[in-house]
Amino acid sequence: MERVLITGAAGTIGRALREGLRGAYPILRLSDIAPLGEAGPGEELVPADLRDLAQVEAAMAGVDAVVHLGGMAVENTWEIVHEANIVGCYHVFEAARRQGVQRVVFASSNHVIGFHRRSERIDDRATFRPDGNYGLSKLFGEGLGRLYADKHGIACVALRIGSWQPQPLNLRMLSTWLSPRDGIHLIGRALDAADVHFEIVYGVSANDRNWWDNPGGKRIGFAPQDNAEAFAAELEARMAPEDEPEVERAFHGGPFCGMEFSGDLTKIE
Repeated sequence: MERVLITGAAGTIGRALREGLRGAYPILRLSDIAPLGEAGPGEELVPADLRDLAQVEAAMAGVDAVVHLGGMAVENTWEIVHEANIVGCYHVFEAARRQGVQRVVFASSNHVIGFHRRSERIDDRATFRPDGNYGLSKLFGEGLGRLYADKHGIACVALRIGSWQPQPLNLRMLSTWLSPRDGIHLIGRALDAADVHFEIVYGVSANDRNWWDNPGGKRIGFAPQDNAEAFAAELEARMAPEDEPEVERAFHGGPFCGMEFSGDLTKIE
């Protein structure tokens, strides 16, 4: 890989990658609609609005791979999620095809499978159960990745990211935490692993309470080092499971499941 494009480079994960991947590839091309500051050594800044296909295609010119982080990163109205995460994601994959990009690393989310119960341990073959507009948009992105891999030969690794934080913030994150160190390693492996066609990989550290088996992670050589259990005693001293609302603590997706919930909890199997 000579030139790697990062969309959403001004966001939390984008900033971490800008630092963590510095020097790993000859050129990091950084793109966002938010300010990116000054270009450092080995960096190119190419602002682009994901809603504009021409801008996205221009940002893809001469790129070997793209890490697609851009878009709406939390739950929001359908109109906002649609423009940022449906239209924008299509533009990324289509621009990659037009420009001959070899690989797309797509930042998906655990919210694709958010309505699985926490009593159920799952893997990458689990039934899709999005927990909101955001999770649904990430499901669409995974579908695009599969389509463009099968139809156009663009390798794709879809990363179902858990909770990327410096440290776990609540009891749920004892299961879903992804440390920045492990996250940077994960994305590096997603970029560099050989013989990739289409993979779904859970972005989660080596947590004792992890809910997700991760065969895709093993296939690309992802070997997380950090464990949320190091923070468990402190979190359990100030939080109790009952502090989390019933709907939220029932499912993998946590608070996203509780937003606007009007169903029957007992009928979700």
